[in-house]
Amino acid sequence: MSLPRRALVTAVAAAAALTLAACGGSSDATAELAPAKGSTAPNGITVNLTPNQNRVTTPKVDAIAALVPEEIRKRGTLTVVDSLGTTPPLDFYANDDKTIIGVEPDIASLIANVLGLKAEFNPVSWENIFVGLDSGKYDVGFSNITVTEARKEKYDFATYRLDILGFEARKGSGWKITGPKDIAGRTIAVSSGTNQEKLLVSWNEENVKNGLKPADIKYYQNSSDYYLALSSGRIDIYVGPNPSASFHAVQTGETEIIGTYSGGGANVVGKIAATTKKDNGLVKAVNEALNEVIGNGSYGQVLKRWGLDNEAVPTSELNPEGLPKPKP
Repeated sequence: MSLPRRALVTAVAAAAALTLAACGGSSDATAELAPAKGSTAPNGITVNLTPNQNRVTTPKVDAIAALVPEEIRKRGTLTVVDSLGTTPPLDFYANDDKTIIGVEPDIASLIANVLGLKAEFNPVSWENIFVGLDSGKYDVGFSNITVTEARKEKYDFATYRLDILGFEARKGSGWKITGPKDIAGRTIAVSSGTNQEKLLVSWNEENVKNGLKPADIKYYQNSSDYYLALSSGRIDIYVGPNPSASFHAVQTGETEIIGTYSGGGANVVGKIAATTKKDNGLVKAVNEALNEVIGNGSYGQVLKRWGLDNEAVPTSELNPEGLPKPKP
């Protein structure tokens, strides 16, 4: 099935339309599924889905702006690399089908404000985020990137949210996810190369050691694919970032979150961070800018705006302990 436009009315509505299409509906109904100006977030607030975002702003702080490498200061822009715009409320397209909106671009814009720069957004596929950072094409990544010990070898991090994963199933499934034993024998969708994949693999290993069946892990890269599989019953659960899973569940009314878990697993608190190429000189400025907006309250306003108050951090950390490397 091909979608008539890149994101139809919004990325959320596209997922909802595909869910209905699997039950005999049509993608032509998409325009009726998403309000013209707003939609309901997980905490019940109404969010603005139009290109006129009226983003929260904050003043430039000269002392912090002075920490930005000279090349970037002269250019006057902060080149932000983000995902392809398909994961509301993190990063997705407004209902004009071209304006990037969400909590990630909002936070990136606040940082640019403090640094006296203009944020320039560059949506790419997940793997190309890191390719672009490696080459120096982009200054910083704001794309739900979790701090890991392996990534710290190549990148610097300034944290700004907790990493919480959500397990999403069809409504009325009657079961809950609290740990490894709860996924035994189930069919679960996940995006490859993610920390949620690592969590599922480790849970499978634990279940096998305990004499339980492993889960059957299915790999999808696009939200339209895993939500179509979920609605048709080809998978039991999708596991991904809790913000996007919760947002989708509220939007469609056909799925529910049956469990949440730290993206770092049982022993490490997973943390989402702004990501720069290691030792490129920018991360200190980004870290101080994040602490500035946390302190002045504009950060909290952004999280509340998208229903993500529960993922707030009290301070931005530089290169904290990350998810451990996989065992050889």
